[in-house]
Amino acid sequence: MHRKKQETDTYVLGTIHPFRKSHRSVFGKFAQEFCLVASDRRSWRILLFGALNVICTVCLLMWCNSTNSMVTVVTVKKLFLSSLITCLISSWVTMKKPSPAYSFGFERFEVLAVFASTVLVQLGALFILKESVERFMEQPEVHTGRLLVGTFVALFFNLLTLLSVKNKPFVYVSEAASTSWLQEHVADLSRSLCGIIPGLSSVLLPRMNPFVLINLAGALSLCITYMLIEINNYNAVDTASAVAIALMTFGTMYPMSVYSGKVLLQTTPSHVIGQLDKLLREVSTLDGVLEVRNEHFWTVGFGSLAGSVHVRIRRDANEQMVLAHVTNRLCTLVSTLTVQIFKDDWIRPSLMTGSLPMGMLGPSDYSGPPPAPKPLDALDPLTSTPAKASSPPPEFSFNTPGRNVAPVMFSHGLTRPGSGLGVGIGLGAGAGMASTQNFRTAFSAAPHRYVFILTGPRL
Repeated sequence: MHRKKQETDTYVLGTIHPFRKSHRSVFGKFAQEFCLVASDRRSWRILLFGALNVICTVCLLMWCNSTNSMVTVVTVKKLFLSSLITCLISSWVTMKKPSPAYSFGFERFEVLAVFASTVLVQLGALFILKESVERFMEQPEVHTGRLLVGTFVALFFNLLTLLSVKNKPFVYVSEAASTSWLQEHVADLSRSLCGIIPGLSSVLLPRMNPFVLINLAGALSLCITYMLIEINNYNAVDTASAVAIALMTFGTMYPMSVYSGKVLLQTTPSHVIGQLDKLLREVSTLDGVLEVRNEHFWTVGFGSLAGSVHVRIRRDANEQMVLAHVTNRLCTLVSTLTVQIFKDDWIRPSLMTGSLPMGMLGPSDYSGPPPAPKPLDALDPLTSTPAKASSPPPEFSFNTPGRNVAPVMFSHGLTRPGSGLGVGIGLGAGAGMASTQNFRTAFSAAPHRYVFILTGPRL
């Protein structure tokens, strides 16, 4: 009994695993998330059109083998453009909430889905180009029995899917990405056509939907191929049309893949930089804000920005008030914002730590006792400079002659010009030696001391 209890205690006190690993397989996780998406009624339309596109793809593949046409294969490849996988992922993203592992949410999954779809279509176009070059060497005979039927069936299902199901990620990318060369050429024709029929401006201007445009261009190429093969039995036009459609597809998808790739690289969109600069200038003019620095903004998903900024404020400013004003200004454009507020510090860190550069005085050096006054005996009466008997006289002192200049002689009866006014210069103590004593103008240490005495007018 005691042994059984001991074994139980040992089992309880074993290794603790706070984060238990899920034993569910990848297929099980996928099934769980798919059931989550399918539970929403808004996803039922997406699943319905997805099933219709799968049936259409199977039929076109069967007709492709019977007609031996290269253009039909390209038309099947275009079905990936209207693929509803990205739309399902977008619906799944709206249902998921941010988690500790994905603090910014799951919006980057739809960006990754758009990037993968566009790159996959471009790879398919390159594969068609490679097959077309090989087919130019030996052009087989093309049967036109089901060629025109497959064209209109593919066009109908593609347009029905594009217009019935709102694919938010692809719509946003098509509007935000740069214009493709096919859209630019069609835009010139659209302006001329809208000048004749103004009612078409809402559809054709400012630029046409790239997915509708590539479907119409492919259908037009198939119609031209059918006519040339039926009239002139010119089978090589089928391969030429396949090359043209592949080039148009690649040119249409390239700007979208570039834009979604920049979003994955967490760059700032070019069309938002001007608005961000304007908001940062407004923030720098707020009351109490001294400096805005270390700002960094990047794209999390389509239409959502994240950013962080450091704001330096005055010491007497209210941190919460400044934080509220800064957030109110930037939240109109940046959905996820991190603002760090710190007050201005007037004290140098070097003065607080005590490590000062060489030659700099610290606070303690200014608070010391005042220097002792110099004795009167050490000062010269005329220049107020210390007189040291052991040191030689200075070379220059107050713009006076130097050592190599002859000394100036003062006589006993020396008078200044203007002495007629009664102001004279006499000599005090030791005046009897004034006629024979030589003086340097620096008045250095000497055995006798002379003082100038100003006498008033004689009465």
